[in-house]
Amino acid sequence: MSNIIDARGLSCPQPVIMTLNEIKKTQKGNIIIMVDTDTAKENVSRASETQGWTVADVQPEDDGYRITIRRES
Repeated sequence: MSNIIDARGLSCPQPVIMTLNEIKKTQKGNIIIMVDTDTAKENVSRASETQGWTVADVQPEDDGYRITIRRES
């Protein structure tokens, strides 16, 4: 099961902070982050990768983006 962060409507750096807090609690698996700006999409993706997570998928949606990050071990 994936953890889901809904950061739509929040401006940076809040989506990044929410993502990093969830990464600290999650050792492996998937985290889904919902954002609504290109800037948040790029910043969340970059921050996740610096923590050793892989951006597995980015899906555009009507109200922004659905980012799936993954860590296997």
